[in-house]
Amino acid sequence: MDMFEHEFEKEKLKEAPLAARMRPKTLDEFVGQEHIVGKGRVLRLAIESGNLPSIMLWGPPGSGKTTLANIIANTTSSHFSPLSAVSAGVADLRKTIEEAKERRLLNRRKTILFIDEIHRFNKAQQDAILPFVEDGTVTLIGATTENPSFEVISPLLSRSQLFVLKPLTKEEIRIIIIRAIKDTLRGLGAYKVEITDDALDYLITMSSNDARTALNTLETATLTTSPDADGRRRIVLATVEDTIQHRAISYDKGGDKHFDTISALHKSMRGSDPDASLYWLGRMIEAGDDPLYIARRLVRFATEDVGMADPQALVVAMAAQQAVHFLGLPEGNLALAEAAIYLSTAPKSNSLYTAYSAVQEEIRKGSNDPVPLHLRNAVTPMMKNIGYGKGYKYAHDYEGHYVEQQNLPDSVKDKKFYTPGDQGNEQKVAERLKKWRPENKDKTE
Repeated sequence: MDMFEHEFEKEKLKEAPLAARMRPKTLDEFVGQEHIVGKGRVLRLAIESGNLPSIMLWGPPGSGKTTLANIIANTTSSHFSPLSAVSAGVADLRKTIEEAKERRLLNRRKTILFIDEIHRFNKAQQDAILPFVEDGTVTLIGATTENPSFEVISPLLSRSQLFVLKPLTKEEIRIIIIRAIKDTLRGLGAYKVEITDDALDYLITMSSNDARTALNTLETATLTTSPDADGRRRIVLATVEDTIQHRAISYDKGGDKHFDTISALHKSMRGSDPDASLYWLGRMIEAGDDPLYIARRLVRFATEDVGMADPQALVVAMAAQQAVHFLGLPEGNLALAEAAIYLSTAPKSNSLYTAYSAVQEEIRKGSNDPVPLHLRNAVTPMMKNIGYGKGYKYAHDYEGHYVEQQNLPDSVKDKKFYTPGDQGNEQKVAERLKKWRPENKDKTE
């Protein structure tokens, strides 16, 4: 880069959004992703040694993929050639590759080919990159928000090392915001910004773990806030609400309101009220509660309050958890809503909860008898000689694939822990057990 280009880049940076201006230049400035770029971690060691292979960075928006690619180029003194798979085509790739070849011949300088949203490239476009990754013309850094196992061709993936970036934590977003407020060169330090605790908390929550969103919202709030008599710009909750165009809900995610609301959701689903369930779910989501926490509570409800009355409830709840983990918010909202309505309208039974509680109580009382010999596997001749497996009845050899035999230790052999309810699937379960259980069998004979 010559002097003219350098000055042009400086001027362009001044006019860039806050998120671009605050982009870290070094690994020490980089916030988050300690599991891959922390001291002694493999990616950091590879970057600092200059022996970086082609890599794939998979992570949610705003987690630092582009920033990390820039830092890698700076640290390894490589030329940074960014392309966006949204707008670039094969012609752009060929041009970038030719420039990389010339650079390599003229001054032996390496080229980092950074392809953002690489999952948007089709197979032919990805194939076009492959030979130049193999011969070292470029070091590829692919960034994607989608699972590369499904979106990146196998030959390209096998020649790259995959690193998974985690969503930034709220504390990491807080660090980034405070740093931008204090920075007088690249940040908002010259504006003498002050932000109230509730406004800061709300900004962090509404950023949805995206540093870019947090910083650009902060900049807009700052520029639309007039300085007071002493030149300070005081950002309050109403300012952030207005900037985001979303009113903060009165809700304490760590206090009574949080637990009161989850209790209301749980009891509304138990009461088979889909409208109230959806309402309380919405209150939690819109207040910025952790969607995975909500998903965990739905999974718990599926086993505790629906249970065997509809075993599919657990499948639906787990699918909602996976959808939220995969999509994030706001796309994952409907998966949670679908699960809440399904659970609300499903037949209810706490027989599973009652049965396992009874087992726990029995074990706490000291029930620890050995496994009956006929249920043990005789894996050696000696075990067989002392009676392991002797007298065991293989259920599939009998009519209806059922045979009566003792499967509990002697001390609890007559215990009945599970009693099915009379709702949904458990009606069928009850009919089967009525035929199988000895006490019922005696009454019908």
